[in-house]
Amino acid sequence: MALMINDLCTACDACEPVCPNQAITAGNPIYVIDAFKCTECVGAEDEPQCRLVCPAECIVQHPDFVETPEELQAKYEQLHG
Repeated sequence: MALMINDLCTACDACEPVCPNQAITAGNPIYVIDAFKCTECVGAEDEPQCRLVCPAECIVQHPDFVETPEELQAKYEQLHG
């Protein structure tokens, strides 16, 4: 399942640089996670790095993108060739 950032985001910029897939970008007014690039850090890390650094705890599961760990791994491999 991909992650998403909810309205509690303070636009602190902590999440963007830690994303191994460059799935996080600055939105207006809050940051946005591209669900087609988000692998919840499967393939790169043991847990989602954005969640670890988020002081607002505003990064949640995206209800429209339910994916298994295997699907997330395949997405990571496709993104990183």
